[in-house]
Amino acid sequence: MTVTSLGIPRRLLEFTIDGDPVRAPEGSTILDACRSAGKDVPTLCQGDTLTPKNACRVCVVEVEGARTLVPACSRKAEAGMEVRTDTERARHSRKVVLELLASSVDLSTTPEVAGWLKEYEAKPDRFGPDAARVDEQPRIDNDLYVRDYDKCILCYKCVDACGDQWQNTFAISVVGRGFDARIAVEHDGPLTDSACVYCGNCIEVCPTGALSFKSEFDMRAAGTWDESAQTETTTVCAYCGVGCNLTLHVQDNEIVKVTSPHDNPVTHGNLCIKGRFGYQHVQNRD
Repeated sequence: MTVTSLGIPRRLLEFTIDGDPVRAPEGSTILDACRSAGKDVPTLCQGDTLTPKNACRVCVVEVEGARTLVPACSRKAEAGMEVRTDTERARHSRKVVLELLASSVDLSTTPEVAGWLKEYEAKPDRFGPDAARVDEQPRIDNDLYVRDYDKCILCYKCVDACGDQWQNTFAISVVGRGFDARIAVEHDGPLTDSACVYCGNCIEVCPTGALSFKSEFDMRAAGTWDESAQTETTTVCAYCGVGCNLTLHVQDNEIVKVTSPHDNPVTHGNLCIKGRFGYQHVQNRD
């Protein structure tokens, strides 16, 4: 017989979102409640396996009585709270944030951003051709994954995943200040000279494609990457007895990358180097 742990019951809070009464478990964030209520609030830096960092500020909403807009990803819901997600003030803030991000970095591989730019009538090119951009060339210094910092929005998710929230390798950090701030390994050197253990958990949480499988990067460069033609199959990693779940992304009968379900109680989206990158032997037909 299978026994399912229900956990400790949490008190339900009652408040309103855009005038509609909602109920959410105590400890939920406003973003959690919005999603449960079917309210679409955009976000880039929020991750379901990491502590919110409040970095991108795309998810800001208005809360009655609050002087400033609040990030829905980290602000806890409170009983009696009145939340408004689609006010002119919130929409204008999201528009400006999207314009600033899109004018400075490449968001072409960031899911949903094209739709948000259209929805909020954001015009990144209004800053003119002289707007400062990152304009950094992809760093290809190993055979497993590519660091394309021209797409990095400094959400810090890779830093947290590599640090005390998951891997505890601490190979990734932020260097520089102001516009010169960027993600890097120690001494901003090659990945092969760093403390990186190539678990790829930073790739799993990256929201923009700044970190990607070498296979995906090469296929995008060749124009052959097609997510609509890919199938996903979840299986169990055979390298050891831990029982990590792998989701195999297959295109044209070839595994093109490996992810892991975030709701799996064993992995929570995390893998080791063997689970994430050790799939080539499966399709070696020699």
